[in-house]
Amino acid sequence: MLDVIGLTEAEEELYRCLLQLTTARIDELVHRLRRPREQVVAQVAALRSKGLVQATDTDPDAALRPTAPDVALGATLLRRQEDLEAARQRVTQLAEEYRSGLRRHHVDHLVEVITGARVLRDRLRDLQNSARTEVLWFCRANPLAMAGPENVEEFDALARGVSYRAIYERDLLLEPGALTDLAKGVAAGEQARVLDRLPVRLAIVDARTAICPLVPDRDGGEPSAAVIGRSQLLDALLALFESHWRVATRLRLEDPLAVPTVESRRPDPDDHPGDGYQPDADEARLLSLFVAGVPDKSIASQLGVSRRTVQRRLADLMAAAGVDTRPGLAYQAARRGWL
Repeated sequence: MLDVIGLTEAEEELYRCLLQLTTARIDELVHRLRRPREQVVAQVAALRSKGLVQATDTDPDAALRPTAPDVALGATLLRRQEDLEAARQRVTQLAEEYRSGLRRHHVDHLVEVITGARVLRDRLRDLQNSARTEVLWFCRANPLAMAGPENVEEFDALARGVSYRAIYERDLLLEPGALTDLAKGVAAGEQARVLDRLPVRLAIVDARTAICPLVPDRDGGEPSAAVIGRSQLLDALLALFESHWRVATRLRLEDPLAVPTVESRRPDPDDHPGDGYQPDADEARLLSLFVAGVPDKSIASQLGVSRRTVQRRLADLMAAAGVDTRPGLAYQAARRGWL
C-alpha cells in the first residue's frame, strides 16, 4: 500500500524487520530477510534517503536503527494529498468545460436529467467541491437527498472563501436538531434567511449550474432532478432566488456555542418607539427566531433557556417597542432595524 508514496514492498518489509530488532547491522538483516547482501545494502540506502533509517554512529559498519515513519513520510503524504486535490479540481474544471462545449453545440445538453438520491447527493457534493464564488440554496423541509448535517462540503467551501446564501422553509427549522445544525453553518460564514414556504428545492453554484427536482415531493419514488447549465432558464432561477432573498427574514445565529444569560439586559418598560433602544446580541437572536416564526419551545431550546424565559423576554421587548401584541413587535423590530 505504501508504494503510492514511493516505498516498495521489499523496503517496507526491511523497515518492519528493523522495527522488530530495534537496531541491526547489514549482516543481520541479510540473515533475517534471506536476501543477497547487495540487495539489502541498496534497500537500506533507499530507506536512508527517505529518512526512515539512520546509523547509530559514523562507523560505516555501524548498526542501523529505524526513525519515526510519521515524521519521515508525513511531508511526502501531504504533497501527495495536495497533488491529488489539485488533480481533482482540474478534472472537475475539465468536466465543466466538456459539458459547456456540449451545451453550446447541442441544445439537449443544456439540461441533464439525473435520477436517484445517491446520484443527486454525489452531484451536489461535486458542485460544491468545484465552487469558486457562491452557492445559493432553497432548503425545504424533509430533504430528498442530503440532510444538513451530511453537507460537510459546505464547511470546506466556506473555509476556502466561497459565499453561501441559504433560504430555509420555516417547517425545516422545527425538525429535531435543525436549529443547532443551521447555527453551525452561520457561525462558519453562511448567510441564512427563512420564509414560510419555498416554491421548489434548488441549488445554484457560481451562477453557472443549477440543480432542481423535476417532480413534486408528494409523488414518492426515486427523486429525479434537472442539472441546468448557463441558459435563460438558469437566469430565471437566479432571479427567482433573488426575489425570495429580498423578502426573507434574516436569521441571527452567529454564535451557537454561546449560552445567553437568563437575566440579560432587560428593556425599560417606559421606553418609547423613538427612544433609540437597541437589543443586545442575545435579544437580537431571540427576535430573529421569533420573527422567523419559530415556536417559543424551539426558541428556548436554541437559546438554552426555559420557554417561560422566552415569553418574558418577548414581553419585555414588546414593552420597549411600545406595543402590546406580537405582530406589533415584529413590525417594530423591522421598522427600527433591530434585525
